[in-house]
Amino acid sequence: MTGKAKFMMPGMSLMGSGALSDAGEEISKLGYKKALVVTDKPLVDIGLAAKVTDMLNQNGIGSAVYSGTQPNPTVTNVREGLQLYKDSECDCVVSLGGGSPHDCAKGIALLAGNGGQIGDYEGVDKSAQPAAPLIAINTTAGTASEMTMFCIITDEERHIKMAIVDKHTTPLIAVNDPDLMMAMPKSLTAATGMDALTHAIEAYVSTNATPITDACALKAINLIRDYLVRAVDDGSDKEAREQMAYAEFLAGMAFNNAGLGYVHAMAHQLGGFYNLPHGVCNAILLPHVERYNSVKAAARLKDVAQALGRNVDGVTAEEGAALALEAIEVMAERVGIPSGLSVLGVKREDFPVLAANALKDACGVTNPIQGSHDEIMEIFEHAM
Repeated sequence: MTGKAKFMMPGMSLMGSGALSDAGEEISKLGYKKALVVTDKPLVDIGLAAKVTDMLNQNGIGSAVYSGTQPNPTVTNVREGLQLYKDSECDCVVSLGGGSPHDCAKGIALLAGNGGQIGDYEGVDKSAQPAAPLIAINTTAGTASEMTMFCIITDEERHIKMAIVDKHTTPLIAVNDPDLMMAMPKSLTAATGMDALTHAIEAYVSTNATPITDACALKAINLIRDYLVRAVDDGSDKEAREQMAYAEFLAGMAFNNAGLGYVHAMAHQLGGFYNLPHGVCNAILLPHVERYNSVKAAARLKDVAQALGRNVDGVTAEEGAALALEAIEVMAERVGIPSGLSVLGVKREDFPVLAANALKDACGVTNPIQGSHDEIMEIFEHAM
């Protein structure tokens, strides 16, 4: 039975082809004068950052650009961006990219509003004041960071990813324009798409799931089933790009309110320790974590199997869960995800520290089973 629940997302979300052109007008209505645009070098090199600064300028908004964001954004990235925000006398932050620029921008905005160091906010709702205003312009279909309160920052000294889950990091406006996603390479399309699938499935089996998050999660899985392979095979397929943008947004709506689980708690450690791509780590871990979860969540995983297109008529919950795991593995292989963690250079001797840190990650709180250190190490072993 569902108890009390909160449902959080941006106050405005602009979706569909041409949404970027609407963003400048909406930002100008809010009265901001100068934005720190947080992005990465590849998006500067292909001209997308200039497209955004031109859009801001046309609406009377000045800008400074921080393009130093790393694929797994770091404490240093946040510190550098915050200094530029202050030096340039900005009054809002605009993130452009996928999860890395969005998370970096969230860290900058949080410190601009609250002070201190980003590590002070590791955990859940540690900030006392609103962050600086944040507008998130998305270029990938996966992380949903453009609309969530989740912020993941790598602490280079500790070699871990800090999970910051804070209502004040929720962007004011989220922009999902598929025209900005057409240039995504196959590998990034696959990794981010499997990240979105992981969000939807973890939210659906979460202990905080509600009928609202269930509806979002299942529809996201339906769309990923129908459009991810198309988007990977043909990056210029506009319908597939647009539907994947809706899929990742729906998955974000689901996990932003239901929470995640051990897939993310474990993937964060791999990303922080080895600097590995988050979506790929999630995709490899997903069937192994859900096999572990199926002891308690078999009925829910049977629903996932159906949403992924498997016929579950007359099968038991356990059989349905097995069909879900098979469907996940088939999709991952189809879009070119590596077969195991060993391919990525993960080492068994690191399992003890990886497992210990995974158990401290805030994302694991809503996993359907609370595991032991040995059980987490065993999941890592199965994923090798």
